[in-house]
Amino acid sequence: MAFNAASFPQNPGHAASWYAASAHDKRRRPALDGDMETDVCIVGAGFTGISAALELVERGYKVVVLEAERIGFGASGRNGGQIVNGYSRDLQTIASRYGADKAAALGAMSLEGGAIIRERVARYGIDCALADGGFFAAFTDKQMREMEAHKAHWQRHGHPGLEMVGASDVGRYVATDRYVGGLVDRLGGHLHPLNLVLGEAAAVERQGGQIFEGSRVTGLEAGERNRVRTAAGSVSCRYVLICGNAYLGPQFPEISGRMMPVSSQVAVTEPLDEERAQALLPANACVEDANYVLDYYRRTEDNRILYGGGIGYGGRDPRDIAGLIRTKLLTTFPSLADVRIDYAWSGNFALTLTRIPHVGRLSPSVYFSHGDSGHGVTTTHLLGKILGEAVAGHAERYDVWSSLPNLAFPGGRVLRVPLTVLGAWWYGLRDRFGI
Repeated sequence: MAFNAASFPQNPGHAASWYAASAHDKRRRPALDGDMETDVCIVGAGFTGISAALELVERGYKVVVLEAERIGFGASGRNGGQIVNGYSRDLQTIASRYGADKAAALGAMSLEGGAIIRERVARYGIDCALADGGFFAAFTDKQMREMEAHKAHWQRHGHPGLEMVGASDVGRYVATDRYVGGLVDRLGGHLHPLNLVLGEAAAVERQGGQIFEGSRVTGLEAGERNRVRTAAGSVSCRYVLICGNAYLGPQFPEISGRMMPVSSQVAVTEPLDEERAQALLPANACVEDANYVLDYYRRTEDNRILYGGGIGYGGRDPRDIAGLIRTKLLTTFPSLADVRIDYAWSGNFALTLTRIPHVGRLSPSVYFSHGDSGHGVTTTHLLGKILGEAVAGHAERYDVWSSLPNLAFPGGRVLRVPLTVLGAWWYGLRDRFGI
């Protein structure tokens, strides 16, 4: 059936997504107008920036957040809404690259992002449709063996909620014959990400933090007192946290030059009968497959199927997002051929060459974090908290992250996209042939 979102209410300044249309809080915050002083100025009102802001206001700091567009405008308000524990590179890879001590340190933090989300949802009464349970789906026996190895490694780092599932039990989680089995993560889950970040932002404001939308940063004068400038004002502060990720822009080339914006596409069906939606995803767990270029999907709180997949290196979008995702949706759920697509959108995430977040300083009092590389919902909450800890003088965990090397993409800005596409093509070929 045809894609048609014209009849649904939107939320100006956001992508035309189901998240924006169904957001509980559609208020516009004012733009910065004039000069002001604070303890900490945060650039970017996505998960990283708002997580850091909440950590800091809870510690008694005065905080100002500057957002170029709207709260949650970027990946934080457009993603699949899945709580996926860990990082975009598994702990085995981290150990082989950076040593067992770094893997142990990151492993000890690897479940914390999800725990932070759940704790804040409970503490601040955030209505974001939080549901527990995640399922990683395997197409091949090779992927099953890899999941077994990941499970064993995770358990050595203290993850208690993992269970392997064979082909006969896949139907407990998803009604499709595509998979040979998978891995259940009972500490995974899903939620409405825009309502989460909006609820967290409201919690920041209730504790005295200030958030300005439509306030794109035009410059930074670093010093003993940093000054962050916008077109209509400035913020003088002791510390600056730069948390723009894929939407940061060219103002900070030391950061943006070490990442690549990558788009991912999402579509949402019309609401289904509750019985029909439950039959497709009986456990109400979110699903992510094990391919290099993966599909991910889940039920929403109003019984739609939210389905995502595909990537566009350099942030390039396909011409027909709804058509692209509909093909993927029907491959998994052929019975939905009669179902309308109500929303389809795209959003960019920041990819690093190592697929590990890039955390560091531009000066002794200017910190940054970016490049969660597709695992942003949980990792941003962890790293935002860690940035707040570092400002407060507790930099032990920050030091672990900032010590990890961050590499430039081969070929610079000109060749990074075609070379990455070539690599993705190779891994996609391996997925297709099971090698």
